[in-house]
Amino acid sequence: MNKARPFAHRTRILAIDDEVGFTRMLKLAATQYEIHTENDPQQAIEAAMKFNPDLILLDRFMPKVTGDTLARSIESHPKLGHIPIAFVTATVPRNDDGHLSTRLDGHPILMKPISIEDIDQCVRECVKR
Repeated sequence: MNKARPFAHRTRILAIDDEVGFTRMLKLAATQYEIHTENDPQQAIEAAMKFNPDLILLDRFMPKVTGDTLARSIESHPKLGHIPIAFVTATVPRNDDGHLSTRLDGHPILMKPISIEDIDQCVRECVKR
């Protein structure tokens, strides 16, 4: 008996960044993913609830709400806390030994400008299927 294979699920990424140009370019470049963008960090929780992403790409430095604060809110949310978060930033902190950090509060850091390869690697590391 020949069983039909189920429709493949494209990884759903929510990109939260106040820079409209960055989120627009991300959507155009990363077409292998289903990407939803939110440019108002104060709407991020609501956007995540509606979109139900597999991964959240989160800018660290935004007006009104920092990425660090928003990450803690997402982590503590009963319906969102399981979603992996990766920080996206142009300013990467340094470790005690002076090297650039690759993680912040347990989350991976992607340095702007990010490449599709960076996103692919992050999806492989963060999204469990």
